Amino acid sequence: MDDGSNAECHIKGNFRIRGIRSTNPVAVGDFVEVQSLPDGTNWITEIEDRRNYIIRRATNLSKESHILAANIDQVALIVTINHPVTSTTFIDRFLATCEAYRVRALLIFNKIDLLTDNERTQLAELRSLYESLGYETLELSAISCQPSDILPALAGKTTLLSGNSGVGKSTLLNALFGREMTRTGSISDAHNKGTHTTTFSEMYFLPDGAIIDTPGIKGFGAVSMEKEEVGHYFREIFNTSHNCRFGNCTHTGEPGCAVQEAVIKGAIAISRYDSYLSLLGDCTENKYR
Repeated sequence: MDDGSNAECHIKGNFRIRGIRSTNPVAVGDFVEVQSLPDGTNWITEIEDRRNYIIRRATNLSKESHILAANIDQVALIVTINHPVTSTTFIDRFLATCEAYRVRALLIFNKIDLLTDNERTQLAELRSLYESLGYETLELSAISCQPSDILPALAGKTTLLSGNSGVGKSTLLNALFGREMTRTGSISDAHNKGTHTTTFSEMYFLPDGAIIDTPGIKGFGAVSMEKEEVGHYFREIFNTSHNCRFGNCTHTGEPGCAVQEAVIKGAIAISRYDSYLSLLGDCTENKYR
């Protein structure tokens, strides 16, 4: 509320018939108008226009998307080389979504204290790759990090904290606030996967800024993306595509494709190109629409 207090609110039913193709018409980060009735109930009567938002494919197949958060300044994606493994495909799909919705992305590589020498080499290579594309990266161990290790990257911003289950989002959040804000879970030895400990999105306020914690995410689909647009959301592919022979090149076998030539020469990482093809396949096969 305007006075800083919290109020439990109901949603007017007409929000659900306005053609909003998402499972949640109101999202964390939304600015809303609330009407308080004499009986003590509060109703959300209006949602202000969003500056931006981040969506993911909904688990409810009757809907198109689920809005993770609205009106954010950046997304901090928590990534782990192991315990559990975060695939480059997941990272790239997430980054492509951030590009599509024009939200700044920060990559935080967590659990570096658990890495072998080979895994540390892999970490260095991934940081080098994404930094060469213009993405900011950090590395830390959430279990032993100090607030000063990450607060500068969050200062003055509303940050969406996201990542696969088990990558240490809750541990990092607890370290930031110096107390248990959310439960932490364990990693399955059999599958090297995390368990969900956060079940809904919630906003926490920092001395300078705010964090929105989200449930662990398994995958990102091509929600509201046309296949002709996918290449626009991979920075190096978009920049290289200007040199393709055909303006509508999909970079999948056309003659004179500068992108495929760059992949062969190593100027575009194979992992990034594979992620592009994977996301392009979603659009072509209509998987998530």
